[in-house]
Amino acid sequence: MAAAQSGPGPSEKGLMVAVKFWEPRRLLYNLLLFAVVGMGVVKSGPHFRPAMNLEALGIMTVLALLANVCYCAAYLAEILIQNAAASTTWNRQRWAIWVAGTVFAIVFENYWIADEIYPFVR
Repeated sequence: MAAAQSGPGPSEKGLMVAVKFWEPRRLLYNLLLFAVVGMGVVKSGPHFRPAMNLEALGIMTVLALLANVCYCAAYLAEILIQNAAASTTWNRQRWAIWVAGTVFAIVFENYWIADEIYPFVR
């Protein structure tokens, strides 16, 4: 007979810890990216007004989904580092990775808007 499992294994527990850290911060990540886009649209004034249509909404939705797929890269770092680092050290590293990834996403978003979208809005 097989022995009954008493609880989650180490990898399942590690995944639950990762989800508890990363997922609540996903909302803040999305709000920050949305705020950057909102400020860019407001700051540029009427220049973006012609681009406010259903097609642009669809494109922006796809870009938002891609930003969230990129956010999931944090789980790769989690898997690679979680078992190698002590929990207190890893908690500080998680915050550093979250901040660095969010700043990178904001910089990339600004580049994308300024270089790829802004010049082509008519």
